[in-house]
Amino acid sequence: MPDDMARPLIRERAGGSRHLEASMLEPSTLVIGILGTGDFSRSLARRLVASGYQVVVGSRTPARSAALFPEESEVTSQMEAANQADLVFVAVYPEHHSTLVQLKPALAGKTLVDVSNGLQIKQEGPSNAQQLADLFPESYVVKGFNTISAWTLQAGPRDGSRQVFLCSDDQNAKSSVMQLCRRMGFIPVDMGLLSSSLEIENLPLYLFPSWRTPIICALALFVFFYLYNSVRDVLYPYVTSKKNNLYKLPIEIVNVTFPCVALVMLALVYLPGLIAAFLQLWWGTKYNRFPNWLDHWLIQRKQFGLCSFLCAVLHAIYSLCLPMRKSARFQLINKAFEQVQTGRPDSWVEEEVWRMELYLSVGIMALGLLSLLAVTSLPSVANTVNWREFTFVQSTLGYCALSMATLHTLIFGWNRAFLSAQYHFYMPPTFLLVLILPLAVLLGRLALFLPCVGHRLRQIRRGWEKSRHIRFILPDDDCRNGLENVSNVSMHVDAASRPARCTSAAAISLGGISPRPLTYSDVKCQMFLLLFFFLPL
Repeated sequence: MPDDMARPLIRERAGGSRHLEASMLEPSTLVIGILGTGDFSRSLARRLVASGYQVVVGSRTPARSAALFPEESEVTSQMEAANQADLVFVAVYPEHHSTLVQLKPALAGKTLVDVSNGLQIKQEGPSNAQQLADLFPESYVVKGFNTISAWTLQAGPRDGSRQVFLCSDDQNAKSSVMQLCRRMGFIPVDMGLLSSSLEIENLPLYLFPSWRTPIICALALFVFFYLYNSVRDVLYPYVTSKKNNLYKLPIEIVNVTFPCVALVMLALVYLPGLIAAFLQLWWGTKYNRFPNWLDHWLIQRKQFGLCSFLCAVLHAIYSLCLPMRKSARFQLINKAFEQVQTGRPDSWVEEEVWRMELYLSVGIMALGLLSLLAVTSLPSVANTVNWREFTFVQSTLGYCALSMATLHTLIFGWNRAFLSAQYHFYMPPTFLLVLILPLAVLLGRLALFLPCVGHRLRQIRRGWEKSRHIRFILPDDDCRNGLENVSNVSMHVDAASRPARCTSAAAISLGGISPRPLTYSDVKCQMFLLLFFFLPL
């Protein structure tokens, strides 16, 4: 009877009993095999030994490779390692998988972990793991550990990514590898069946896929503003008065360009959220899918913000370096000499002093808020705060940073927008171009603060739909003073099947089938929006 109780209820296919037993063994008794003696194999062996596993390494030249591995591990031939191991890591290049066919009898019924990567991104299969599964049909192939570097394995998961993506067609094999991952200090991520292995193999080959658009946008803005500032501050003085200002190109023009890029990029962080909000208000529902370009834009807001932070930091560093230049020293000496000659030693201008004090103070606060946003975007920091705290920092403090940066630019401009001498070649000052997008974003955000707009947006985001509600407009003789009966205003479309009063004369409005009559609140909301947008103009 005890023997019957210990017997498994469901029989596995050939070799399945050994596979099931291997997944239930303790780490001290489970033997892990590694086929291959490269850098990844050596780091993997060290990590497995440190995690308490018995490790056996299969090599074509065991005598030459033994000194490269830990003393606790055993380096032997590939056939001997395949026979001893309960779970095998295949750490050889995919083009050499065919050389392991002779190990097929020894690997039957065992779990094989494929750690290989391709040379280029593949759009369609088969993947390396699927080809390995075709070579060893009696083994259980698991794809994983290909996104972990040898350095991460050797130094520990605290110094690198903790996630290990796994996929397999056999659940028991995948569970045993997931248990091994946790024992090694990593976090396994189940990616489903082996058909997902192509996606896992492509992950290490991507080159900043989410950074491409933000970087291109930042570079394009930098080139535009750099050329614009060069024409105004270098070319214009040379054309009008033959004054050579080429020395400004390396430092001064760059320093003026970086804050322009930083402010526009920061505005581009919050612009897609406003566009999405106004689209939901226009549609009257949250269930319509955004356009693809807006979808990608929303996903890449973090990268836009980090590019903005980088430009702001570079602007601060360049500004600190301005007094170190020889040109700045010469200008200071010439200015002092000129004041002595003219007999005006006191050059104190109250307005300029206050402008510079406010300009620097607001700029420092803007940079501090941007630093807080950048630190909070780090995964290690974001994982320690809840969703409300994260949205408060990224949204509320983010708009505060945008407001401070905009105010910083306004103080810099001061009254220069009204001086005709500032329009070189009839080109407006740079700060006027920079302020267009941030001011538009801030005005759009203020529009969402209006009670009639904000309340409707909250309703939509909680599931309310304009097209799923009906209204009954009763005849004048049955309504109070000809006004609309609002007793059924919030009825769901399912209520249309219920009998309504005055059904013979009731006009039923369903979404876009017939227009909904305007109410006083709708007219008031539209008037607020018109006054809000057109009154400043």
